[in-house]
Amino acid sequence: MREIVFDTETTGLDPQGGDRLVELGCVEMVNRVATGATYHAYFDPERDMPAEAEAVHGLSAAFLSDKPKFAAGAAEFLAFIGDAPMVAHNAGFDFGFINAELTRCGLPEVSRDRMVDTVAIARRKHPGAKLSLDALCSRYGIDRSHRTKHGALLDAELLAQLYVELMGGRQIGLELAGQDAAAAVSGVVAGASGDGAALASAREASITRVFREPRPHAASEAELARHAQFMAGFTNPLWSR
Repeated sequence: MREIVFDTETTGLDPQGGDRLVELGCVEMVNRVATGATYHAYFDPERDMPAEAEAVHGLSAAFLSDKPKFAAGAAEFLAFIGDAPMVAHNAGFDFGFINAELTRCGLPEVSRDRMVDTVAIARRKHPGAKLSLDALCSRYGIDRSHRTKHGALLDAELLAQLYVELMGGRQIGLELAGQDAAAAVSGVVAGASGDGAALASAREASITRVFREPRPHAASEAELARHAQFMAGFTNPLWSR
């Protein structure tokens, strides 16, 4: 199953009150394993940057002034996410900003039916606990030492790791599958010049599992004899009463 884990940075908290999206970061996962494919962009918000918002993400109006408008990157973003479920931390906030920007461009909104909110998942799993990304990364031992300020792609990468833990944790086999998936997709990207069909084929091939016959685990005759001899050494055991 393909999923997109994403995060946004904005000028504030209210997209209906004039706040705008300034950064968008997305991480592709297949069967909850990151493939290495990402989408990342900064956008000119066409307005000032409040000091309190800049203190959070470090993105100034001067830095963003030569970046493209959201409308210029909307098609690339929509092509990347496709029809996959979209995972975010406090997802309603991020969906609100993305859909406000799409509406400004005259494009259809992303359906909230696709929304997966990791805050809601964490609240069910850890009622009463702190639910910030930082707090949950600490709970699950996810290294965030390189995170000095909020950043959309960095936070999406951390959230991808957290999402796996919230959904039950990573198995050894998934680690190997992730390496295979990343290698397969990287090889296609290097050799197919952006061929979407080739990328899809590589991702499909990368999650194919090889069936292996189960190994026999029955005890041998010699082992059964040694066990019987050992058990005979107990005097009046509970299990024989």
